[in-house]
Amino acid sequence: MLRRIQKHHIDNVDQYKQKILFWSQQYDEVIWLDSNNYKQKYSSYDAVLAVEAFTSIQTDYNDAFGQVKEYQSITKDWLFGYLSYDLKNDVEELSSNNFDGLHFPELCFFQPKKLFFLKGNTLETHYLNFVSDEVDDDLKSILQTVAIEDVESKQNGNDIKIKLRTHKDEYFNKVNAVLNHIHRGDIYEANFCQEFYAEQTTINPIEIYNNLNRISKPPFASFIKLYDKYLLSASPERYIKKDGNKITSQPIKGTAKRSLNKLEDDKLKKELSEDIKERSENVMIVDLVRNDLSKTAAKGSVKVEELCKVYSFDQVHQMISTVTSQIDDATHPVDVIKSTFPMGSMTGAPKISAMKIIEQLEVSKRGLYSGAVGYFTPDNNFDFNVVIRSILYNESEKYVSYSVGGAITAKSDPLKEYEECLLKAKAMREVLES
Repeated sequence: MLRRIQKHHIDNVDQYKQKILFWSQQYDEVIWLDSNNYKQKYSSYDAVLAVEAFTSIQTDYNDAFGQVKEYQSITKDWLFGYLSYDLKNDVEELSSNNFDGLHFPELCFFQPKKLFFLKGNTLETHYLNFVSDEVDDDLKSILQTVAIEDVESKQNGNDIKIKLRTHKDEYFNKVNAVLNHIHRGDIYEANFCQEFYAEQTTINPIEIYNNLNRISKPPFASFIKLYDKYLLSASPERYIKKDGNKITSQPIKGTAKRSLNKLEDDKLKKELSEDIKERSENVMIVDLVRNDLSKTAAKGSVKVEELCKVYSFDQVHQMISTVTSQIDDATHPVDVIKSTFPMGSMTGAPKISAMKIIEQLEVSKRGLYSGAVGYFTPDNNFDFNVVIRSILYNESEKYVSYSVGGAITAKSDPLKEYEECLLKAKAMREVLES
């Protein structure tokens, strides 16, 4: 599909970001990806906006990867969307039977009519040829849009009551059950998650997203609007990226709080980098990612470029590793994703056993949480994040949800794991209850 491409100079990039996201809400299909100008070695754009579907695909897990592979092969265009965690059931003989209050499709991608790419002070617009005449009108409309912080926005008088799907004592029992599996040798590690939710609640998605993004400033923030379903994500984690023949995965395992006191903050960062338990979590997942990438990699090409490097974000310090591989020209991009999905940082090791145990012990269907959001390019590249530190909202059912989890290993202390979950949940709870 031919697109008309134009470049424009932007003076105030941060203000433009707010205006363009607010402007996009006139459309039913919106995906916004923002790096928050975080300096990344593998970054392609500072921010991307895709709006208004020309074609689209939505499906459950049955042959989901086969369907998106066919869709991507036929369109050969920019495709934006998400993969839910429960596509694991397409990859392996697994099932998802837990409670689902959100009811998102398990896979959704669309071919946008209009695309906006920000890099530095340059805005690049990509419009399908038959809508290309609208470019100037849209840019004028965006610039005239009132910034979101200038709009009086209220929660419609709602007092949001956050509930726990799994209470503290039950959480301890379930973590001990995971530890029993580890001590029996069933698994080495499992990422166990819990849901926080609010019913009969109306929120302003743009306001909540902007507040969450302002607090966290993560490198893989995303805002999705698909009719009545929303994702408001402050994700710090890349799942997987394809750039030519190079595949890059960057799993996160290991979290520490931040301090306003620089000396104390440096101490917390150093302690995380030297923490044996946190490093062992990370190394286990690195081994799993290496194994997953090897399924499509050219022989001998899987490499660990960074091991257990600590990065600092506004809310937390995180331990991140970078694993890369090379693939042959004939390897289909969707096959690379399918062979690594779900990401090891959200499952455990061995992966299949961990996913079975997760399904037994968790009480909520993960859905889009711990899935991935991203895009395919016309030249078969892709980039996807991991959906964590995220709020999900079904507007029609007035249901709001966010989930958090942590890696349980043989050295895990249930109380410390619980406290880490509360730390990860802090920003989501704060923006919903403020």
